[in-house]
Parts: sequence; C-alpha cells; structure tokens
Amino acid sequence: MPTPKCESCAFRAKYDRNPNSLLGRLWRWHTSWCPGWRGYMRSLSAEQRREVADKYDLKRYK
Repeated sequence: MPTPKCESCAFRAKYDRNPNSLLGRLWRWHTSWCPGWRGYMRSLSAEQRREVADKYDLKRYK
C-alpha cells in the first residue's frame, strides 16, 4: 500500500524549490529505487502518473 507521505514529502518540496540543492538531488536519486515512491506512482491514475513523470522527468513512468 503506497504511503500518502510521498505527496507531501519534505524532500520532494525541497526539490520543487531548488532541484540543484543537495537534498533535492538526493530526493530525485532516491525515486529510482524507493518502493514507497513506486507504490505511490502505481496508485495514481494514468493521467496523474504522466503529469508527475513529466514534471520530474521520470522516464520510467512515462
């Protein structure tokens, strides 16, 4: 079961504010292997998943 915390993650917010910050880059890297993030992405509708994938340039989910 995906955690809704991914939607309001503090690290994700740091990435949104400054993608080049250390914590922002750490969040982006961790999305490639985090089981919670994968579950979160699977819980989204196809349209929402594409929007998030486009916003964060996540080729895996496009």
